[in-house]
Amino acid sequence: MRCRGMTLLEVMVAMAIFAIAGLTLMQTVTGQVVALAALEDKTFANWVADNQMVTIRVSDKWPNLSWSTGTEEMAGRTYYWRWHGVETADPQFRAIDVEVRDTEKAADPRASLRSYVSKY
Repeated sequence: MRCRGMTLLEVMVAMAIFAIAGLTLMQTVTGQVVALAALEDKTFANWVADNQMVTIRVSDKWPNLSWSTGTEEMAGRTYYWRWHGVETADPQFRAIDVEVRDTEKAADPRASLRSYVSKY
């Protein structure tokens, strides 16, 4: 009677295949977690921009052309916002640009929003 089993080489090849599959799975999951965190951060930044736009509209003031800045805390993080009015071709309308950043000195805004208001 002859016993058959797997050779050491076959076991090592199988282990290498499972190791490669495990590493690929870990890399994919890590990428998804990073993407989810970035999406969450961008969502909160957009909410901060929306909040600033509502605050500007509710104030019923004609938006000035210089930058107004401030901070807002949301979800345990501090976001740095700034907005300013932009002249349009029609003097009765003015555009409002709102930008939100993760840090005060960040080069690119995490979220930006533009809307228009009328003088009357």
